Amino acid sequence: MTSNTADAIPRNQPIAMPAPLQSFAQRLFSGRNVLVVSLVAILSFLAVYPLAMLLYGSLHSTPPGMAGEFNLNGYKSILNWSNTVVLLNTVAISLGKTIPSLTLAVLLAWIIARTDTPWRDKLEVLITLPFFIPPILTAMAWGMLGNPQVGLLNQVWKWATGATVSPINVYSYGGVIWHMMQYSTPFLFLFIVDIFRAMDPALEESSRMCGASRWRTFRLITLMLMLPALTNSFILSLIRGIESFESPLFFGTPAKIEVITTEIYNSINHRATPDYQYATALSFAIMVMMFLLVVWQWWLLKGRTFTTVTGKGYAPNIMKLGKWKWVTFSFCILFFVITVVLPVGQLLIGSFFKFFGFYSYDMLTTEHYVAVFNNAEVWRAMGNTMLLGLLGATAVMILGSIVAYVSVRTKWRGRRLIDGLAWLPWMMPGMVLGIGFLWAFAMLPGPIPIYGTIWALMLAYVALGTPISVRVMSSAYAQLSYDLEECSRVHGATFMQTMWRILIALAWPSFAVGWVLAFFGIMRELSASILLYSVGSEVLSVVLLRLWANGLAEQVSVIGLMMMLLVILFRWVQLKLIKSRISTL
Repeated sequence: MTSNTADAIPRNQPIAMPAPLQSFAQRLFSGRNVLVVSLVAILSFLAVYPLAMLLYGSLHSTPPGMAGEFNLNGYKSILNWSNTVVLLNTVAISLGKTIPSLTLAVLLAWIIARTDTPWRDKLEVLITLPFFIPPILTAMAWGMLGNPQVGLLNQVWKWATGATVSPINVYSYGGVIWHMMQYSTPFLFLFIVDIFRAMDPALEESSRMCGASRWRTFRLITLMLMLPALTNSFILSLIRGIESFESPLFFGTPAKIEVITTEIYNSINHRATPDYQYATALSFAIMVMMFLLVVWQWWLLKGRTFTTVTGKGYAPNIMKLGKWKWVTFSFCILFFVITVVLPVGQLLIGSFFKFFGFYSYDMLTTEHYVAVFNNAEVWRAMGNTMLLGLLGATAVMILGSIVAYVSVRTKWRGRRLIDGLAWLPWMMPGMVLGIGFLWAFAMLPGPIPIYGTIWALMLAYVALGTPISVRVMSSAYAQLSYDLEECSRVHGATFMQTMWRILIALAWPSFAVGWVLAFFGIMRELSASILLYSVGSEVLSVVLLRLWANGLAEQVSVIGLMMMLLVILFRWVQLKLIKSRISTL
């Protein structure tokens, strides 16, 4: 009987799984769950893993990859008066640039969105251009313009007035704040200008009809309705100010002004024995500060509603300025001249003179161009930068598009977790993320050789760029009807086909904007790059810093002009692509 039963069962046929287990397995390994788990794993590696290793490193007594013990010496070492001064400097400088930057951004956004100022579309491009210029370039340019001894502006002032005292000294608190404002203002402008455009003017007209003045309406209605955008912008700018590295490094260090990022950098690069535990503990303390800032924002907006766009149709309320429109036009042009024309002009002038600060006919030369074109390290850094920019921006936008889709257009379990993980790097300054990845890559198993390679930079750039791509694509997806997606799926399209041929195709202008933002974010990144690069994986920002430190400001000017050509080229392509795409929709 037993033999007959055994013979009745085919030997190569698998034993059937019970129905309940089979159903569970199908749900567990469905495409949806695999995608969610994959996203959680990727985002956790980019954000949670370096953050966990940051905590690990702050408690570990030796540098990454070396045996040591666990203790609290890192946290004990940061609790001293000098670090209190560093913290106060950081917060004061960040506040000092955030408040005037936000005020200036609101004014510029109001001019572009709500007045009849001539050529507003052209002015908007000019106002946003400083955001795309790497801060290291403008920092070096203003270091040549505002040097108290040989700065070009000071020389022109002395020649024109006969004065003997230089009026400008960028190596001061004012210089640090001034430079930070130049790229903070267009950054905030990008967030605020569309809020002005989307606001229903009927709300302001009602206030005016009740007898309120224009200033009272602007202060009590317009600004209050913009409170979410303003607080978001304020917090983002404050965080960017706290994590700023280029401005304090170039203008603060010569004046002995220390902030948190330069303190971290110096503790690793400018000490006889690099103190990784101290740097990591200080980095983790910054993370706690960033988290408290975000919690404060949540508390500030809790329980309030700010409806500015209703279902009623309305037209933008454009204020007629009369003769004052030329004043607002001139103000926008002045902003462009100060933030773009002056620093780029200094780079152009500096590239043709033998020595920086000595501007005479007998000093004219092209030898700096020859030196740069014959410098193999520069071309290698250029190739690395372009490779990381192209691949990194593409990876950032693909990841951000998928995350935004899951967060905005699905009701899947885990979507809130995915959204939170994607936004976590936004609270991590580049310097802090660089420290976290230093530990993270050093602790990976031997078969995974990321530490010291160009891919270490790539992963850091993807982590830093993902929050921006998610924000850009989330806004784009929110405007698309769900019927388009359902129609695609009904006709048999897969998830990825629907994503690429329907959603991304319709949101292509936003995708292009996000790609360019990610590309320029990679090109301008210095704080994480300076910690993660190795010989052979240098990027342009690192090479520029080396040349500047070696006193080769003239060669820096040549490379700066090359980077500016890239900025203008990519910005032009972006605007042409978006314009042509919108015209075909």
